[in-house]
Amino acid sequence: MHDHRDDPELGTVTLPAAPDIWDPATTRKGFLKGAAVAGLGATSLGALAPAALARATHGHGGLTRTDIAILGAAQVAEALAVTTYMNIINTAPFFKNLASDDQGYLKAALQEEMSHYLLEQGLTKKPAAFTTFYYPSKMFTDAQTTLNILVTLEDAFIAAYLIGVRDFSSSALRVTAARIMGIESDHRTLARVVGPGVAGQDGGPVEQITGIQKSAESVDPPNNNGYERTLKLKNIGGAVEALKPFISKPAAQSAGFDPTKPYKFAPFTPTLPGQLGEFHSLKG
Repeated sequence: MHDHRDDPELGTVTLPAAPDIWDPATTRKGFLKGAAVAGLGATSLGALAPAALARATHGHGGLTRTDIAILGAAQVAEALAVTTYMNIINTAPFFKNLASDDQGYLKAALQEEMSHYLLEQGLTKKPAAFTTFYYPSKMFTDAQTTLNILVTLEDAFIAAYLIGVRDFSSSALRVTAARIMGIESDHRTLARVVGPGVAGQDGGPVEQITGIQKSAESVDPPNNNGYERTLKLKNIGGAVEALKPFISKPAAQSAGFDPTKPYKFAPFTPTLPGQLGEFHSLKG
């Protein structure tokens, strides 16, 4: 099966169907339900993108099955990231007691993750396959839990984009994956910077944070990686597997998350914090 998409600059582009990397129990119904819940087609969501993103696919219509699979997984990850940062900022009691620069880290990360999502949606021409997410019961109310999950997610995102660096079919996509991965690495470090700034009334200071590798690590220093962690993922399916408790209600329940409290992805038009760091083209 092939997917035919009309691009205003390229004409009709034939994209091969992506491999079915989602769990069979959640894939087809989940995708359709997720798209319906989002309430956004490719055209309406694409309209939210900055002007530069409208040119993102110029000269890059020949996406492979693997490209589409990686981009689709990345869209889900970015929608999850947006939902996570948005709820920390809007609902977490500890956020309002952080220093203004720590608040600024999280606010900037929200804008960046939304920009990443829109870039990827501009390439796939589809909304994310999943737009409803689940978290542990103390997420957003408990600072330690929230920062543990935030670092866990950033760990997974870094490893997923490293798969893109290795497996994307073109140098343009590989460089783009590396550019996004660098920002996710910033986010992991800055989440660890925030820990010691959590107020005593909110359970702080948080001096150790547990990420995806289930090992508590001191936040001193916050930039504690000499090299980014691949998590030894062999393909994008491994990254999807790591995110399943956040995107699948049965998996959430099995992982001890709270399946009764879903959180919806709410897209918006982002404003990046600095012009020199904005997306210009897939050529860099």
